[in-house]
Amino acid sequence: MQCVYPLFPSCCIREPVITQQVAARAAQLQARALKELSDVPDAEGLEAWRVSYLGRKGEATLLKRSITEVPPESRREFGQAANAASEALASAFEARRTEIERPSGDDADAIDVTLPGVPSPIGSIHPITSTVREICAAFGDMGFEVVEGPEVELDHYNFEKLNIPKHHPARDSFNTLWVDKTGEDGERPLLLRTHTSPMQIRTMEKQDPPVRVIAPGKAYRYEATDATHEWHFSQVEGLAVDKGITFADLKGTLHEFARRLFGENVRVRFRCDYFPFVEPGAEMSIDWSSRSDNRGAKGEKQEENWMEILGAGMVHPKVLEGVGYDPAVYTGFAFGIGIERIAMLKHGIDDIRLFYSNDVRFLRQF
Repeated sequence: MQCVYPLFPSCCIREPVITQQVAARAAQLQARALKELSDVPDAEGLEAWRVSYLGRKGEATLLKRSITEVPPESRREFGQAANAASEALASAFEARRTEIERPSGDDADAIDVTLPGVPSPIGSIHPITSTVREICAAFGDMGFEVVEGPEVELDHYNFEKLNIPKHHPARDSFNTLWVDKTGEDGERPLLLRTHTSPMQIRTMEKQDPPVRVIAPGKAYRYEATDATHEWHFSQVEGLAVDKGITFADLKGTLHEFARRLFGENVRVRFRCDYFPFVEPGAEMSIDWSSRSDNRGAKGEKQEENWMEILGAGMVHPKVLEGVGYDPAVYTGFAFGIGIERIAMLKHGIDDIRLFYSNDVRFLRQF
């Protein structure tokens, strides 16, 4: 194919002459294109100019392609001149387009308030956070105060003050993550708290009865992760201490909590269980089939489906003595709730790992 720009009919022209011809041809093309660009009146004419000079078959593009017709010793200078002209035209085109698209007159800086705004992605409350807030609201209406404390805790508060001394076998079930097993003074080692119960001790050390608190927060245990276990999880521990508190108060409080979270028709069941810091201890289960949304198509009651949701009991006398309370005068109850378990039941989630997988598809459902 014959070159559009036959700059060099033969390769016998000396290099200085070739360089001058290249510079002149590129300068002429640039000057002519810029003059035409300044006369373009609108966007339609601007597009036609772009196709004419910068398009696939535009003059500036063909000028660069004609480098094959240039003697090898002059191609470097030719390429530099052709590229410079093309870049200058592209820059001028963008400036002219901005100028044409800019509003003129008094409307140049105006904002059309009738146009819809640019939507921004809006997040939502994490299901665990939402469940914690719901639980705190339920107990708050019953007069409980929310307290929070450190996640890196002393062995003194996490175990010993809760009637779990160093030799106690219950420590094995907590699978503790130690931060500093010797501790700064060699006697009070640090660990990632295995439950939020230490806040019960810290609260009782600071105030006299009556005490009525709940302690939400994160807890950590060294255990394998699967669909129902995580090495880190959320808890809400509760404590009530006063004169004359009985197990009936514990049952009534937790039954009201279950009604608030799972519906008016929910049934609860208490069965004996063991926890070192309470005596007697119990677990509380709910009858999942007793909820109104778990009845048959005609409203008939389904078979009982008991599911454990928390552990509880009357505060052990040794725990009361350890904080300076007289167990002959004061009694109390305590309970611990796994937040993930409650959230899984409420939302029908079958794998605890989904809460912390950062999968937006999962989180968008809440």
